[in-house]
Amino acid sequence: MPDNLKQKGISSFLWDIIGKFANSGMGFIITIFLARLLEPSEFGLIAIVLVFLGFISVFFDAGLSAALIQRKRVLPIHYSSVFYFNIIIALILGLLVFISAKSIAEFYNNNELIVILQVMSISFLLGAFSSVQKVQLQRKLNYKILSKITILSTVISGVIGILFAYNGAGVWSLIIQNISFGIMTNILLWKISNWRPSYLFSIKALKNLWSFGFHIFLVSLINSIFGRIDVIIAGKLISPSVLGFYDRAKHLNQMIYSYSAGSLMAVLFPILSKIQKDLERFQKIFIKIYNILSFYIFWFIGLSYIISEELILLLYSEKWLTSVIFFKIIILSTFAHIYGSLLTNILVSRGKSKIYLHIDICKKILMTINLFIGFSYGLEGFLYGSIIVAIMTFIIDLYFATRELNLVFMPFLKTTIIHIIIALFSAVFVLYISLFIEFHFFVILLIKFFLFSIIYLCFSYLFKSQGLSIIAEEIMKLWLRRKSEYK
Repeated sequence: MPDNLKQKGISSFLWDIIGKFANSGMGFIITIFLARLLEPSEFGLIAIVLVFLGFISVFFDAGLSAALIQRKRVLPIHYSSVFYFNIIIALILGLLVFISAKSIAEFYNNNELIVILQVMSISFLLGAFSSVQKVQLQRKLNYKILSKITILSTVISGVIGILFAYNGAGVWSLIIQNISFGIMTNILLWKISNWRPSYLFSIKALKNLWSFGFHIFLVSLINSIFGRIDVIIAGKLISPSVLGFYDRAKHLNQMIYSYSAGSLMAVLFPILSKIQKDLERFQKIFIKIYNILSFYIFWFIGLSYIISEELILLLYSEKWLTSVIFFKIIILSTFAHIYGSLLTNILVSRGKSKIYLHIDICKKILMTINLFIGFSYGLEGFLYGSIIVAIMTFIIDLYFATRELNLVFMPFLKTTIIHIIIALFSAVFVLYISLFIEFHFFVILLIKFFLFSIIYLCFSYLFKSQGLSIIAEEIMKLWLRRKSEYK
């Protein structure tokens, strides 16, 4: 890609990573406070609330933001129409949650959920007021400003949340932190952005965006259902305490996904959309990113697996150790979600949202089968089944992505298998060595971290990992560039 687009992409990726680390870091601080103040059963209740809000929120925006980013020529009427549409939908969704709060509470036999759901219903409106400003910054790859806004909003809302937690607010400290984060984000985005909604509104403009956004919306709806239905079902079948353990394990896994692929995919979509017609450039970028991602995915997953017990002890204390078994099973299927973010972006950025929808429906059929069969063997049965589903969905994603780009399927599959073997050898070696180590858990965590990373690098070198070669090459280029600047 041209130097300016490449540099913009790298800069955007780094700033998005910084923003996510800051946001999740402060969120972790609050979670750590709450985990030490609350019982797992209380976290289970919060998990139910966030699941319902997250599911309903997919109807907000309806894929129009993705359409604004993907569309090459966007007029002022498009922005204003999307803004007013989002406000209307947010009001409807907020009212829906407020009214249905009592019914949801009755379903789970817990009246505490009523007030929490009603208060949190305001989150839809907070998201709607700044959605267009955020899209405009994303289109310009201006993740530096977005990350700075995220960092500042996170710090302010985090301090507020911590103060409430310290003074005994308990569960409500997390709710107050979420709402104050939304308020601060709105204030900062409106202050920095020059865009203001005009009095223009056009159904035709929305229809133009809807032709692309409709398929994105349907995929988001399906993903929202299947991304949360496990908690909805588990919340009814198991105790709130076990649900709380599972929720903490799932939350850690989501953080791994966010750092592994979330930032990369957020930046890649607008970049790939700009070069969607240039197949040769598209192929080169895809091959490079796939190799780097393969190297990174299995280092991160392997490392997370071997330090899972020490990590949960460090973050949440000993009373949360039951989460370890859930986390270890969940982490083994994460690779498919990370790869999927890249592979499905290939189709979406090239305007093939209809094919993307059809593929996603096939994947969700497999997940539905696992829901019925897996949960018949309990929560752990469902999680083990998810590993099998992950392997199958990864193969589906890879096949259609390589076909779209006129590339051969098998070399990419071979790359993935090689890195799985590298991670497996490294993890087994470190776990065996750790049997003979007896120190404080934090020291063991550090030993496992450095030992696994070194062994993983050595095996990657022996197996001639393309991902490692590309990373080393980029680091060398950066070092030579900096060296020449100092001369």
